[in-house]
Amino acid sequence: MFDRIVIATDGSESVRRAVDVALDVADRFDAEVHVLSVVDTGEVESSPERLRDEMREALTEQADEALESVREMTDREVHTAVREGRPAAEVTSYARDVDADMVATGTRGRHGENRFLIGSVAERVVRTCPVPVLTVRQLADEER
Repeated sequence: MFDRIVIATDGSESVRRAVDVALDVADRFDAEVHVLSVVDTGEVESSPERLRDEMREALTEQADEALESVREMTDREVHTAVREGRPAAEVTSYARDVDADMVATGTRGRHGENRFLIGSVAERVVRTCPVPVLTVRQLADEER
């Protein structure tokens, strides 16, 4: 049913549960795992021009750390990628590029703490992605 799963991560603590669930699904279906992190060019472009190179470098480093974190969570082989652009568009594009059967994402990321409902990136991915999208919310402390 699921041969190729894309896990979208920004490395935030709120995405960790989504990664756990996606890796469990991958184990159950013996699916190939792709892990994607996106350097948000909107963040880079909105920073002062003199800081943009540093901002891009810092965000790329965060993306690499997010991917490494997922690698450390599993013994499975994982394919990793860092892309630059608008996160929702890049997740959708990557899913098409690798012919994914499912995308998994958290509902709250680095910017999600003040977002309504499931978060703007996750909501856009759900609306635009050509394959099923598994959204996983972070549990509240009392639910753990």
